[in-house]
Amino acid sequence: MGTSELYQLFLHHPQITTDSRNCPSGSLFFALKGKNFDGNQFAGKALDAGADYAVIDRAEYFRNERTILVNNVLETLQGLAKRHRKVLGIPLIAITGTNGKTTTKDLLAAVLSSKFNLLYTEGNLNNQIGLPLTLLRLTHEHEMAVIEMGASRPGDIAELTEIAQPNYGLITNVGRAHLEGFGSFDNVVKAKGELYDYIRHTKGVIFVRKEDKDLQAMAEGIRQVTYGSTHDAFASGRVADSRSPFLIFEWKQQGKIHTVETQLIGSYNLDNVMVAVAAGRYFKIPAERISRAIASYVPSNHRSQLKQTLHNSLIVDAYNANPDSMKAALRNFAGMTVQPKAVILGDMKELGKDSRALHREILSEVRAGRFDQVYLCGEEFTKASSGKGFTSFPTTEALMDMLRQCPPVGYYILIKGSRGMALERCIELL
Repeated sequence: MGTSELYQLFLHHPQITTDSRNCPSGSLFFALKGKNFDGNQFAGKALDAGADYAVIDRAEYFRNERTILVNNVLETLQGLAKRHRKVLGIPLIAITGTNGKTTTKDLLAAVLSSKFNLLYTEGNLNNQIGLPLTLLRLTHEHEMAVIEMGASRPGDIAELTEIAQPNYGLITNVGRAHLEGFGSFDNVVKAKGELYDYIRHTKGVIFVRKEDKDLQAMAEGIRQVTYGSTHDAFASGRVADSRSPFLIFEWKQQGKIHTVETQLIGSYNLDNVMVAVAAGRYFKIPAERISRAIASYVPSNHRSQLKQTLHNSLIVDAYNANPDSMKAALRNFAGMTVQPKAVILGDMKELGKDSRALHREILSEVRAGRFDQVYLCGEEFTKASSGKGFTSFPTTEALMDMLRQCPPVGYYILIKGSRGMALERCIELL
């Protein structure tokens, strides 16, 4: 069955599932493969559970006319999503970047949904599987989409842009992350720049930070909507109160200053909120509505969150970490006028051959912050801190054992580490 025929089938069965345990009546089951499973093996189960059709790519699992045999299930899913996105043709903003892309996506969604019926990426569905699944949720009622794109190797963004066909692009920043997959920082830059390459070729528009020299150099020849703290940016703002743990910022439109108290921890979130302001202004959303949407946004999934426990005040930024985001969080915490301060830091993953040196860089930042207590967690931090007077634990479990016996009390505590460290498990002990 070709893409055109499958698309007609999809129009009558618009619910897509890849989980044989969740097959609502009338759905299409796509038998995707993973490292430890082959969806083809569950195609029959999916049909029995309620799916109307199952798309497979192994002939031995063909059952009857309700089984659709294709060359490659994933490529078929992506082709179907590309076709659907092209048919609907609504404005689509694609977001990528090393840090802040999910928070920025959520802020954009908060602002834009105050005017438009908006589809946006949920959770971390930002890869070669998640992105097409998101696009296939589009309906004729949607007026706009905001799609997040993740990358762990060169070519990922180029592949995703061909599927999503964005009209607008945003690279939040380019930093040192996933170096194991990319090979070098230069490759990270090139990979993120694949979004700009697509937007340039299709004569689209990008939202770009005015002061970011690297992104400005990459953006040559593309129409820009700028944001930042310089007065000549399309959307300009600044931190209004650096003493508060929450970001309080102000921005100006037509001579009127708008002050916004956010529920985001850290002045490093200024860029994230300012791109939401820029998008709101660009799409002609009233200033008061923009400010209200940003002020109402509550971060989740352990990103820039303030949690009060019976014993401590926790700044939880434990969803992920890389050297740039770790430094930003430590500097912001060091500048906060609260006492006493403790930090719990977990290993930064996927840094390849530079991992040890990059963890040592963070230790220098920790020393400069003069924190009252420092707890390091993970093999990389343990090795990097050996003989340097830091308290370290090889695993999260070992750290948790210590916290059960000697929990800190009365502290402001920054918790940050890569997803694989699962430092949020420590929260209940603090």
